[in-house]
Amino acid sequence: MKAVEISKPGGPEVLVLVDRPMPQPQAGEVLIKVSAAGINRPDVFQRKGNYPPPPGASDLPGLEVVGEIVSGDLGDSGLAVGDKVCALLAGGGYAEYCVAPTAQCLPVPKGLSDVEAAGIPETYYTVWSNVFDRGRLSEGETLLVHGGASGIGTTAVQLATAMGHKVYATVGSDERARAVEALGAAQAFNYRTQDFVEEVKNATGGRGVDVILDMVAGSYVNRNINCLADDGRIVIIALLGGAKAELDCSQILRRRLTVTGSTLRPRPVPFKAAIARSLKERVWPLFEAGRIKPIVHATFPLERACDAHAMMDAGEQIGKIVLTV
Repeated sequence: MKAVEISKPGGPEVLVLVDRPMPQPQAGEVLIKVSAAGINRPDVFQRKGNYPPPPGASDLPGLEVVGEIVSGDLGDSGLAVGDKVCALLAGGGYAEYCVAPTAQCLPVPKGLSDVEAAGIPETYYTVWSNVFDRGRLSEGETLLVHGGASGIGTTAVQLATAMGHKVYATVGSDERARAVEALGAAQAFNYRTQDFVEEVKNATGGRGVDVILDMVAGSYVNRNINCLADDGRIVIIALLGGAKAELDCSQILRRRLTVTGSTLRPRPVPFKAAIARSLKERVWPLFEAGRIKPIVHATFPLERACDAHAMMDAGEQIGKIVLTV
């Protein structure tokens, strides 16, 4: 099969198209003929040599695909050979074929194209796990999303809004702010020209927000604390601003705040399977009712994965970048 591998750590040019043996599914896995694969920030970190795949995972990049089940151990999943599924992977998605745990495969929601559905697994699993499970966003609560125009950001804004929450977001331009507001955000703030702490305080009447989904960390952590309502929660899912931060622990104590975080890729299959069940029950009906939709900024053929990564490195996309196979 054709696949894209990382020839050495570096820039987008290190992604090269190669011939690889067809992967073989093991117990609890299926073989998928890939039609589209989503690109995510962890793929970029892996390309740069900063995020190795977990033990046993493919060394090929790619954490989410859409395609047709060719063979494998279907168990009691209700899936069948020939079904079109979107799947969450620990690696291997940039290829004509990949293997995925059967429990991490879900039917493509009715009404979505393969390209759109390829933008679902990594972002929706991540947002559900961190905003609703770990962050415990509950009825009547508000959410602040940093990086609101990213794949994760557009997912969080749409999903939380569809579930009845008021959502605020930070973005890097006025154009992106308007785009995120069109997706349902109550307000989006351009962090280059606005102080998001002040803007959040103004927007909430001084109360602050209940949950913050943070991909930045670093200097944002203390600023996030100043954005939180009492009993608020910060959930960190990436370290784009650095791994080190100063904390105002007096506020954490006095206002009962929580600072937490997680990574998804190394978690075991049963953990991800539980998220899949929640998504099918709670989120798939929103897709099929047309209330939410993956936002796809651009597509590239598999052999142009380097160009797709160059676009992600530039950071100008709104939503997802997808490879077509």
